Amino acid sequence: MRYLDTDTTKRISRIGLGTWQFGSPEWGYDEEYSKRAATAIVRRAVELGITIFDTAEIYAAGRSERILGSALAEDRESVFLADKIFPVAPGGPLVKQRAKASAARLGTSRLDLYQVHYPNPLSDDRAIMRGMRSLRDSGLVDEVGLSGYSVARWRAAEGALGTRILSNQVQYSLVARSPENDLLPFAQANGRIIIAYSPLAQGLLSGRYHGANSPTDRVRATSAHFRPDSFARSEQLIKVLREVGAAHAATPAQIALAWVIRHPAVAAIPGASSVEQVESNAAAAEINLSDDEDQALRAASQWSLDAGRQSSPLRQYLSRLKHCAYCAPYVAKTLWRDLRHGA
Repeated sequence: MRYLDTDTTKRISRIGLGTWQFGSPEWGYDEEYSKRAATAIVRRAVELGITIFDTAEIYAAGRSERILGSALAEDRESVFLADKIFPVAPGGPLVKQRAKASAARLGTSRLDLYQVHYPNPLSDDRAIMRGMRSLRDSGLVDEVGLSGYSVARWRAAEGALGTRILSNQVQYSLVARSPENDLLPFAQANGRIIIAYSPLAQGLLSGRYHGANSPTDRVRATSAHFRPDSFARSEQLIKVLREVGAAHAATPAQIALAWVIRHPAVAAIPGASSVEQVESNAAAAEINLSDDEDQALRAASQWSLDAGRQSSPLRQYLSRLKHCAYCAPYVAKTLWRDLRHGA
């Protein structure tokens, strides 16, 4: 495993583990996955040197946090736990209550990274950053992060917090490259990091899915990545991923992950459906792509992007709205429970 060059208290692995799928039926996994496979995946990830584990209070209304915390067991305090708060009712007291509730579900005394899940479209970040500052001062939170923020709003949030905001979690992959425009340069120049979610475009870049094998789970089946025209646009990119993979005895998914983390400010947090997949993901950290391979992948990627304009701000905004639609019932359930019972 390789790690980011940061001054954080704990090391951050270049490949992490995203856990939205833990306990969330919309991904198509059964109860056996949540009760047993998820634990095996987490335990193997720890063995492989993965340190960053990403979850959120709204993932299955806190069940993802519970599954992850239970699976980590005695390793909870040694890994880099990244959690997220949904920016509803962002006043200070409620922010503290929700952070304490998330920490309790994870079974930890400290959140290594507490991220604002989305930029609130109705208000700025002054209120929630007052809450974050209080959490840092109390020792409950070590680092503050964001998700889906522009550079301008990232800077404004740092001004409101009064100190650095370590990270911004955004969609970044060979078919979603808009962070290269300004987020990645900003992060690299200022000692910040980008946490790349959906680095495999929900599995599109694995080459597993195509016109004759479309996904059936609710998340992927409704994704623009898996429309017939998207399959057609991605054919050349998948071909190049396979060609580069052959030179490294690697899969297309491993090459796609290796490409994402080639940037020094990026850590990727793919999910995993099995122990074998988390092993494959971790192994991608050891792949060194040449400049020629990088350029070949970029050229194939750009053709796909130009053909479908996948990286447009409108498409990204619609993708975030869809994510919110999935999570809305969990948001309501989580907030109601925390308001009734506290931490």
